[in-house]
Amino acid sequence: QLQLVESGGGEVQPGESLRLSCAASGVTLDFYHIGWFRQAPGKEREGIACIVVSGRSTNYADSVRGRFTVRRDNAKNTVNLQMNSLKPEDTGVYYCAANWNARSPICSMQSHYNSWGQGTQVTVSS
Repeated sequence: QLQLVESGGGEVQPGESLRLSCAASGVTLDFYHIGWFRQAPGKEREGIACIVVSGRSTNYADSVRGRFTVRRDNAKNTVNLQMNSLKPEDTGVYYCAANWNARSPICSMQSHYNSWGQGTQVTVSS
């Protein structure tokens, strides 16, 4: 069973950066499209980024495009989300998830994601 673990969350001030990591133990992430999602208090979960198996194609929500970057680190078996120019509205619990149906050359945050991590808290506040 694929188990995902997020790390790297914390509290930062507006304009600062954080890097989140999504890791799996015992299983390579190379077989799955990986998505990043977040949920702010009182709001629905939002898909914000995804990356395909090869790493050659990514997709971003408008709310984070240009500020967030998702990349694979195959040597460490992680998928990282670099978050720059953070805003208070970026506050929430961030989750990574794996889409087992990874045959498509593109990914979508609207696809079905089979495995989810427990989440890591990101707080952006002055």
